[in-house]
Amino acid sequence: MAHTKSGGSTSNVRDSNAQRLGIKIYGGETAHPGNIIVKQRGTKFFPGKNVKIGKDDSLFATVFGVVEFKRKKINTFTGARKIRHIVNVLPQKE
Repeated sequence: MAHTKSGGSTSNVRDSNAQRLGIKIYGGETAHPGNIIVKQRGTKFFPGKNVKIGKDDSLFATVFGVVEFKRKKINTFTGARKIRHIVNVLPQKE
């Protein structure tokens, strides 16, 4: 008669790949057209001048220039004031 227990199996050993979200080009750094500035889920950062938003909420530059992050107070539809984080690209010559 064997005295060792059977090994058994676990079902809870899988893990997903990291999504690599966050700021890719910081304020003061230069961005080329098409460069991704921020990868995000939802809109933590909003597009400003010379910045567009992709379908996965990524922000990318449309012109060559220097990246600038700003905070702006806005009024919502309910009348509440909120702070929005705006990303701009200030155009410069190459």
